[in-house]
Amino acid sequence: MNVIGRSNEIKILQNVLDSKKSELIAVHGRRRVGKTFLVRECYKKHLFFEVTGLFNGTMKDQLSNFSRELAKVNSNTTDVRMSLANWFEAFSLLENVINRSKSKKKKVIFIDEFPWIATAKSKFLTAFENFWNHYCTKRTDLIVVICGSAASYMVQKIINNKGGLHNRITERIRLMPFDLSETEKFLISRGIRYSRYDIVQLYMAIGGIPHYLNHVQKGMSVAQNIDQLCFDKDGVLPDEFDRLFNSLFENSEKHLLIVKTLAGYNRGVTRQELIDKSGISGGGDFSLKLSELIESGFVSESPFYKNKKQQSLFRLTDEYSRFYLKFIHSNKGNGRGTWQRLFKGQSYITWSGFGFENLCFKHVQQIKRALRIDAIYSINSSWFNENAQIDMLIDRDDNIINICEMKFYNSLYTIDKKAYDNILNKIDAFQTDVGTRKNIFVVMITSHGLKVNEYSTELVQNSLDLTSLFES
Repeated sequence: MNVIGRSNEIKILQNVLDSKKSELIAVHGRRRVGKTFLVRECYKKHLFFEVTGLFNGTMKDQLSNFSRELAKVNSNTTDVRMSLANWFEAFSLLENVINRSKSKKKKVIFIDEFPWIATAKSKFLTAFENFWNHYCTKRTDLIVVICGSAASYMVQKIINNKGGLHNRITERIRLMPFDLSETEKFLISRGIRYSRYDIVQLYMAIGGIPHYLNHVQKGMSVAQNIDQLCFDKDGVLPDEFDRLFNSLFENSEKHLLIVKTLAGYNRGVTRQELIDKSGISGGGDFSLKLSELIESGFVSESPFYKNKKQQSLFRLTDEYSRFYLKFIHSNKGNGRGTWQRLFKGQSYITWSGFGFENLCFKHVQQIKRALRIDAIYSINSSWFNENAQIDMLIDRDDNIINICEMKFYNSLYTIDKKAYDNILNKIDAFQTDVGTRKNIFVVMITSHGLKVNEYSTELVQNSLDLTSLFES
């Protein structure tokens, strides 16, 4: 297969080929993350029927599209009516086509962009539930894959379904963007070889979205590529932001308001602060919108240490959204060369420091492996009071708490007297507040490593660089 990474997802998709029963797989994830490509590559020898929903298509459009795709696999095309009356009729016709197949191997029914097909009052979901419950489950040779980008629909109507699909999903795949290791491998597969420092800068701008990375041009620097992708009038990303949220979320206004509010607070905010600052009323609807953003990978939640005061910190951790709201939106129309001017300024230097922290949150498992504590039970959290804030704590079962300090510099990072005093203040404030008797180990995570001096020798137990974040 021509798939980069995705080892766990591939294992799930391949394992069900050996199942003794029919399987119903839900695949969801944000737009452009590679869901369709993954399913097609894994099942290219087993695809029996595939249909893709039409964005903003009417019920008539969707039924006509379904009929056309079914005609491609039906040996008796006279049975395929180009004007199906409803979805019960459509699935009944699909059943007839499957029944005619003499193949004994697993047959994959792939319904892509499932939420787009489920137009209002179409009863598509009801018909599909009937198809699965009363036809597929009586067979042993079907794998039905339903896939969608629309997080609101996939989470509420499929994953948390309370009706005919309740507990019917046999496998669930939440496809996330590439991590740094997968991003590096993807670029190399296209003949693009950057230093890991450059890959991190690219990742902080566009994230690990395969579709975006596929537009990175060989022979151009990272700054040139960001210029072309994000600021050129013909680039693929200047207008992606609005399309992205409209395709993912139904009535996306509140989702956008939450995202834009979080973009203004690099250190993260509590739930109540987010309600106050966004002006959205707290309650079930707010909680639903926030959970959908978390489920889709746009927002991350860092629980407060030992859940004291129930104060989780919420951060906007989707790289493209952060980059768009900070740099692209206010510089649209400035043309190529815009980024090569902006990335040298203090605004970018400050922004990239927080961007690197977000990157470390996403790669905490790699950090644990580098510290050789991945086999030790531990809990990740944040802690803060009015005097200090620690963004990443790793509370371990072996009587140690790691306090992680993350710094993004273009050379060795040096702990000076000011930084030394700041770290000591954090440790003292934390110990005083929580009263822990565990050992406190400081971990420095930097781009190019840590310069050894009297302050680093006294304070730091472990020093990691970008190599650790790129581990598979």
